[in-house]
Amino acid sequence: MEMVFTAIFEPVSEAEGGGYVAYAAELPEAISEGDDLEQARENLRMAIEMVVNSNRSSAEHALEGKRVTREEIRVKVA
Repeated sequence: MEMVFTAIFEPVSEAEGGGYVAYAAELPEAISEGDDLEQARENLRMAIEMVVNSNRSSAEHALEGKRVTREEIRVKVA
């Protein structure tokens, strides 16, 4: 499954170590950093994957033993 998020990259001043802080606008729990944009981008991808997988695992655990209907839902947002 492919998901699309809006990545935000904020430069860090050289006095504070330089590089970039990165996060996903739609998934604020996914935060990362990198020495340059490419590293910050790749680290953010990994952070997003970890958060989504963790959320999915938590939901699976919470639903154990419950009778539920599960389906994909698609949403278009501007």
